[in-house]
Amino acid sequence: MRPVADVWDKLQQHLQGEAHAYAPDQDRPLAGYAGVMGVYAVTALGLGAAARLTRRPLPQPTPWDVTLAALATHQLGRIIAKDPVTSPIRAPFTRFEGTSGPAELAEDVRGDGARKAVGELISCPFCIGMWIATGFTAGSVFAPRATRLVTATFATLGLSDLLQFARVRAQHAAEEDT
Repeated sequence: MRPVADVWDKLQQHLQGEAHAYAPDQDRPLAGYAGVMGVYAVTALGLGAAARLTRRPLPQPTPWDVTLAALATHQLGRIIAKDPVTSPIRAPFTRFEGTSGPAELAEDVRGDGARKAVGELISCPFCIGMWIATGFTAGSVFAPRATRLVTATFATLGLSDLLQFARVRAQHAAEEDT
């Protein structure tokens, strides 16, 4: 059993050396990132296998479907990563720093290793977007009508937010003119 442990120890030392060579003066949790990527890959492969085993037909997304999913992914990503109401989800992984915009929080990721990697994932709308888009894609395979309703809801909310910002900007412009 010791030869396996020796190989494992050497592999860990090699990976730690690579992480140090990659970012010698920074805490970059490469092992945590690899773990997050592994979870994503297993999830995506599992969804694909489930679709195949259940003989689900794969959808043929229209440009409208892609637009709706993109708007919904953007909006849900901002909600998960920045909204004050979702801060309890991020709290174990981040530290409150203040506000970063209307109804958005600024938070620093805390911890190290997997904790830091998860914190970076859930506090970054760009990072969590891939997971959300994958969820919407899986939904379009397993529950297309419900998924279309959910994506329409989040897309509507996103467009509503844009209208709110446009209205505030127009109000400020009107106040400056008077």
